[in-house]
Amino acid sequence: MDECERAADGKICSSDYWVARKGSVGKSAARFLRMVAYPALLLAVILVGVFAVRQKWDPAWVSPLFLLGVIAYLVLLERLIPYDRNWHPGKREWRLYGIYFLLTMAGSGLAQLLVALAIGLISPAEPTYHLGIEIPGALLTGSLASYLVHRLGHRNPVLWRLHGVHHVPEKVNVANNGVNHVLDIVLAQGLVQLALALVGFSRPAVLVVGLFVAAQGYFVHANIDVRIGPLNHLLASPEQHRLHHSTDLAEAGHYGSDLSCWDHLLGSFTWRPGREPAA
Repeated sequence: MDECERAADGKICSSDYWVARKGSVGKSAARFLRMVAYPALLLAVILVGVFAVRQKWDPAWVSPLFLLGVIAYLVLLERLIPYDRNWHPGKREWRLYGIYFLLTMAGSGLAQLLVALAIGLISPAEPTYHLGIEIPGALLTGSLASYLVHRLGHRNPVLWRLHGVHHVPEKVNVANNGVNHVLDIVLAQGLVQLALALVGFSRPAVLVVGLFVAAQGYFVHANIDVRIGPLNHLLASPEQHRLHHSTDLAEAGHYGSDLSCWDHLLGSFTWRPGREPAA
């Protein structure tokens, strides 16, 4: 490694790199984990999605159990291949973030309940079209709705009072991904769910997309040294989301937490290879 890398206390060069940023595994193991961590997560989404649809599993228990598994997996990776060891949450932070996580889950459940009450059973129980068509369509629709709501949350002063709660922590890790204002969660997830239901995507398609979105949401927030290379131009990543949390507004774009195509199309894509958040 010829260039200096970012560390919590400034810039360090190759000879000091592993001293400042290594996790609890050796170089070879860390290199392997960085290579397989994201493909393994995507494979889990596919496998759970396939079984959930074929076996007609109830989303009410599939989604939360899958999310807990994703969180456990990413917390482990944060210890093994951290981006910044100083971003690990302490015991007090874990307790605080745990409370926020429960509130976030409550807000998410309330959003889905309100949507269900408002539109009844608009979404068909069985796919109207082949799932190979419905799933990409639902992903693009939900991703665009999420992007617009997220961007508006940064631009509108009233909505920022809600969404700004998420940007209070100075660290970016899996634990504080759940630090949110309940009303922000109700609004954001409610509008996304409403968009999917009004278009008429089936419940199996929405379930599969929901698994992917949940995994992506926690993946991009993880304090892990994983880089996805050219896939950054299609999918969101921790590299991009760290820029989103930067206090330098010139680089703090990346409002998509699942797909990055909307950031490209709407002018908020700031990532480039090797770019680290300035502040």
